[in-house]
Parts: sequence; structure tokens; C-alpha cells
Amino acid sequence: MSGISQDWEPVVIRKKAPTAAARKDEKAVNAARRSGAEIETVKKSNAGANKAASSSTSLNTRKLDEDTENLSHEKVPTELKKAIMQARQDKKLTQAQLAQLINEKPQIIQEYESGKAIPNQQIISKLERALGAKLRGKK
Repeated sequence: MSGISQDWEPVVIRKKAPTAAARKDEKAVNAARRSGAEIETVKKSNAGANKAASSSTSLNTRKLDEDTENLSHEKVPTELKKAIMQARQDKKLTQAQLAQLINEKPQIIQEYESGKAIPNQQIISKLERALGAKLRGKK
């Protein structure tokens, strides 16, 4: 038992230093004031201002004004919408029934037949299979 000795050195356990956010909250600032610690206050020059809305809009607006290019997305061609309508009516299907056959919403069939949809090759191939007709160019 003579080989065992007791270690009486104090063990100090400390809390983590407060994070930047914790040092800024009102309780921490008031506690620091009460204890007499030094407090630095900084006034931000544009605090609360929406800089993104005010600074760069003139550049973007000028670019948009100078841009004369006509930008529009592709629409369903007239031949395709007529072909879809004709094939659907030949099979005596409603738009809703056709939509159900190809697992799409009825609104999609309406958009294709009115020419408002952006052409999607997957949907067109589903329509071709369901209607048993070629809708795209000669293959």
C-alpha cells in the first residue's frame, strides 16, 4: 500500500467562453455593466436599410432597358395541339380520362390542347402511347 499516493492538485472546470451572439444579448451587456467591465458600442451606418433593394437596382434596370431581345419560352406548336385533340376525340376520351391514362393532371392536357404548355418530350411520348398515334414528326 505504500505505492499509492493521493493527488491533491485542484481541478478547475470552466464554462466555455460566451459566443459572439451571447455576448451581444441584453442580459450579458447589463451584467457586464454591473460588474464594471468595458463595453464597446458600435453604431452601424446602414442598419435596418435594405441595401439589396436600393443599391444595385439602377444597374439591373439599365440592363433590362437596354436588352431588346424577346425572351419567351417555347410553346406547343399548332400541329401538335390539333393532333392531340383529334387523336383524343377519335378514341372518344375526355381530357380528364386521357390525363388519367397517362398519369398526369387534367390541367396538363388542357394546357397542351390550348397551346399554353411548355413541350415536354416525356409527356408527348406518353400521349403517343396512350392515343396510339404519332404526334411528333415523321419517325
